[in-house]
Amino acid sequence: MPTLPPVIFEDESLIAFDKPSGLLIAPDRWDKSRVNLMDLVHEKMGHGVANVHRIDADTSGLVLCAKTKVALDFLSGQFQSKTVRKVYEALTVGIPAQDEFTVDLVLKEDDAKPGRMCVVKKHGKASVTNFTVRAKFPQPAGRPGFAHLECRPQTGRTHQIRVHLAAGGTPILNDPFYGNDTALLLSGLKRGYKGRADERPLIARLALHAAALTFTHPVSREPFTLAAPLPNDLAVALKYLVKFAR
Repeated sequence: MPTLPPVIFEDESLIAFDKPSGLLIAPDRWDKSRVNLMDLVHEKMGHGVANVHRIDADTSGLVLCAKTKVALDFLSGQFQSKTVRKVYEALTVGIPAQDEFTVDLVLKEDDAKPGRMCVVKKHGKASVTNFTVRAKFPQPAGRPGFAHLECRPQTGRTHQIRVHLAAGGTPILNDPFYGNDTALLLSGLKRGYKGRADERPLIARLALHAAALTFTHPVSREPFTLAAPLPNDLAVALKYLVKFAR
């Protein structure tokens, strides 16, 4: 039986996990047999623990759960009123034209591709994300560069950050829905690479990480920030980009 992900923080009212990429939060809409975080939590901790918000299965990072009904109601209200500060980190294929920018688009589920989102003019839901480019990694002529971004979603739509970056022509690295087939390979960064012929990408999954949440604590009523460290694969990818990209 799979084990619970690492616990970032726990007190009498909250527990926060550092979810690995690939683990669903809740049972899958189409395949109920897939392992998911909340089934694991309920098995180990009982059904009194509830998740307050969700992140994509492919996204790694911080997931907040409430251990009491009072905490759940208090925290859920903050997510619904958009007072929680959410910070994500992403690696994009391509370098955004601006260092600071905001994307504001109307999104709805794609009728032709259930489970995916698309940009529409109307009859969808508003979505807003603020972006800051933290580092740029240009590549030699003819190859797309990469960028390290901080993403601060103001709304909580499905795949919001992924769709927003793809719509601007700089999709998240390894995004199977909205991206392209560009791989981040050491041989593409390091001159005179002498590695293996069957080289594997430096990061092989969606390069998006839920890094931090700031909210009002349900007991102390004070501002409270939780952070999930960069996972190893994303940290390694960034290390080599910083070292070799010019």
